[in-house]
Amino acid sequence: MKKNIGFIGTRFAGTDGVSLEASKWAEVLNSHNGHRCFWFAGELDKPAEQSLLVAEAHFHYPQNRWINERVFGHNVRKASVTETIHAVKSLLKVQINEFIERFKIDILIAQNALTIPMHVPLGVALTEIIAETQMPTIAHHHDFYWERNRFLINAVGDYLRMAFPPNLPNMAHVVINSSAQEELALRTGISSSVIPNVLDFENPPVTTDEDTVEFKKSIGLAPEDMIILQPTRIVQRKGIEHAIALVEELNDPRCKLIISHEAGDEGMEYFEWLKGNAQEHNVDLRLLKTSALDASTPERERAAAPHSLWDVYPHADFITYPSLYEGFGNAFLEAVYFRKPLLINRYTIFIKDIEPRGFDLVVMDGYLTRRNVQQVREILASPARRQQMVDHNYAIAARHFSYAVLRKQLNYLLMNFFGVEN
Repeated sequence: MKKNIGFIGTRFAGTDGVSLEASKWAEVLNSHNGHRCFWFAGELDKPAEQSLLVAEAHFHYPQNRWINERVFGHNVRKASVTETIHAVKSLLKVQINEFIERFKIDILIAQNALTIPMHVPLGVALTEIIAETQMPTIAHHHDFYWERNRFLINAVGDYLRMAFPPNLPNMAHVVINSSAQEELALRTGISSSVIPNVLDFENPPVTTDEDTVEFKKSIGLAPEDMIILQPTRIVQRKGIEHAIALVEELNDPRCKLIISHEAGDEGMEYFEWLKGNAQEHNVDLRLLKTSALDASTPERERAAAPHSLWDVYPHADFITYPSLYEGFGNAFLEAVYFRKPLLINRYTIFIKDIEPRGFDLVVMDGYLTRRNVQQVREILASPARRQQMVDHNYAIAARHFSYAVLRKQLNYLLMNFFGVEN
């Protein structure tokens, strides 16, 4: 029997990891399994007939921001803050119950709403509803509060223990890496499944040399220019200064460093520093703001939109991904999916969950070496080496990080709730 599945989060829009992975889950559940998916959030780019937009559910909702300013970085909260948390929680419970009733939801999928406490009232509201209704729920955890320094000092330890995440019998917990699985069990006693981020490797992308020439022309590049793509937001943990250092060391005027996303919610100071750093080292750094489209966006919508990240990848010559920390690493999988060679830093999750698979990569360990630069130079100069590298990586990813893997895991979770008919 096909189910009505309700996705709940603070935001399902844009190119953040939570929104992208939620879209992939929905695509697999809908296109491959025939379930119907519905959306509840404070910001949505989903069809109106399949969603309930509730402004109060967004983490930037004024009352929620007011709460966060008074509970994070503080050890004590005032009674007025508690009262506001409960007022917003009560409002959200009404809206979530309406969502469940309107779309006749059979199972909820909480996307990071019970993981990172950017919206405490939403997490508490959702936890209470799950406990009261015994609604089958999958909690998909992307990043826990103990993984972020800004949440370590707080005045809501009671709510964090209650709802981030809750330990309820009608819930299944999913994490995106093995370290999170271990830490969740250690801290809370909650068992979980690991479902890595995935891409549709069964359907590889297609592009042509003519498309690449046209794309380069559209962003002001010559046909002989080489695109060194940094496909991330501009936040400090992405280590973009290493990409600048790489392009400087390559010392080739054809190499243009393109950043695909705008500065994130961590402020503009890092971006201004990067621009100055690039100018000082004579690196041609360009910001190409992309629209919020991905592999699951219908072709007609993609054709009518400005450049998306999915439009940029096919034309890149090399990918830089020198992140200091990642929950998993969407950009890594995307580079492999588009058969692009890449430089990657050995962040913790890469070491534990990705590196053992045997990918062929240019790997730095915290700093850029002369050997790294020489490897990149050789890859850019040798089409045969590049082809061997990317084909090898694609085959590995198709075995371990494909929609087929996700489909199998989701079917197993649903079977545990509803029986073998799923």
